Order: sequence, then C-alpha cells, then structure tokens
Amino acid sequence: MTPAQLRAFLAVARHRGFSSAARALGLSQPTLTTQVQALEREYNVELFFRRGRRIDLSETAQRLLPIAQNIAELEVDALNLLVNSRALHVGNLRIGAVGPFHVIEMVDVYRSQYPRVELSIKLGNSAQSLNDLENYVTDVAVLASFSNDVRFISVPYAKHPVVLFAHVDHPFATRESVTLRELANQPMLMREQGSTTRLALEAALEQAGIRPQVVMEIGSREALREAVARGLGLGSVSDAEFIPDPRFRKVRIEGDPVTTHTYVYCLAERRATRLVGSFMDIAEQNALNGN
Repeated sequence: MTPAQLRAFLAVARHRGFSSAARALGLSQPTLTTQVQALEREYNVELFFRRGRRIDLSETAQRLLPIAQNIAELEVDALNLLVNSRALHVGNLRIGAVGPFHVIEMVDVYRSQYPRVELSIKLGNSAQSLNDLENYVTDVAVLASFSNDVRFISVPYAKHPVVLFAHVDHPFATRESVTLRELANQPMLMREQGSTTRLALEAALEQAGIRPQVVMEIGSREALREAVARGLGLGSVSDAEFIPDPRFRKVRIEGDPVTTHTYVYCLAERRATRLVGSFMDIAEQNALNGN
C-alpha cells in the first residue's frame, strides 16, 4: 500500500463518498477512484460497497481503518520530526570531552542558539574520545590535543596559558608571575605521562635548558590540587581549568611561554549533517575568540 493509496482509502472512509473525498484531497475523482481500485486489485479485496451515492465499508475496510489511521498519524509524526530536526527544534547531540572546563563554555554558546537540542557529555581521554567518534558513540569531541588523522575534521577553538599554583606559604605565592628559569630548583608536582599540560610545560622547560625537579606524578586534577594545598610542591594547570582556593595562589609564567589548545572534532563524513554541522559551525565562529 503506497502513501497515496493510504490517503485515498482514509479520505473515502471518512467522507463516505468519492466526490467529497477527492475534494478534500485536492484530487480529481477519477484519480482518487483509480488509487482505491488499485489497492483493491493489488490485494484482491473489496473495501467499499457502492450503493448509489452512498458508500459503506466492507468488513475488511472496517478492520483496516484504525490501522490506516495509526499509519497516517505516524507518517505525520515522522514528517514533523524530520522538519523539526532540519530546523534543529529537536535533537540529541552527544559530546565527548577530556574535561568539563572548555566544553561547558562551548555548550553555553551552543544552547543560546539551539535551546531545544538536548546535549549530553561523555568524559574520557583523547584516545577514548576519538574512538567514540569513530564508532558513533558521540557526535563531536572537545579535546586538548591535535590529531592529523584524515578521518576527522578539527577546529582549533581556544588557546590558554599554563599557569602555576603554589601553597599560600610558598615564596611564589606573593608574586604575580615568575620566570621559567626560576622553576629550575623548585619541587614540581606533575600530572601523569601523556598529560597535555605536562607535555606543554616539559617542552618549554627543555627548550629553555631547564630540567624540572619532579617530586611526584599525580593522575587527577583533584589529587594535584590537594597535594599543592598540603605544600608538597608547585602545580601547573591550564588557566581555563584553574579553580581559586584559599589554600593556594595562582602564579603566571612571565610571557606565557607555555600554552595548551582546545580542538573540536567530528568525523569528516558527518561534517555536513545538520546536527553535527551546527556544533562545528559554532566552534568555527567562536574559534580563538578572545583567547
């Protein structure tokens, strides 16, 4: 049964006549009659009893009517869904991210333009986030590292300086900034190997010929904050991720020689789709804005 045949059957059943049904659908009566007859011939059934101008429904038609009404309603629902999805009045965008800080800023900007799209955030490391993209677990990803994998499209979204934070009793705590060279003999608390912040800081120190005194490797932001709060050493973090705390002070590195970047990713094959494209467009419009 084609959609046209479905509509023809419903119109005749509702209006109990071919002429009135044809007018309701904006069709000629011969066209409507042809559609109903084609449906009857295709399944070798009789749907209507024609008694002059009066049309009665056969037993088959009576049983078919509620089913056809449900199909028609579902067809309307499907059409509305597609139209609303095209206009982004509905949808669910799944975002992968390595941390909440940069992605929340982007979510705020996105929701201001597409308030009816539902958003969900899945946290994980960069490798997990890219794997989720590849396997359609997420739609876009916000990462702190660059990948030149041709399967993905990336947009450089933000650039943030790496800052230090020191216990309130540390000599650096009274200063606004220190030089990179002053870190030479300081006990440093570092994130785990592979951390974007650590890689950026170590690269800058190596370029300056400075070998850091790493006293502890710590695998989470929260544990790093507690270690600094206990005076175990200096911590480092992207300025965007620094959370003020009365137990320690933020200290900039003069000239901001250490920076981290935020990139927004999607699968190349999905860039042109409406939902994914809307987020990537927002990222491009706000890329490096004010950073």
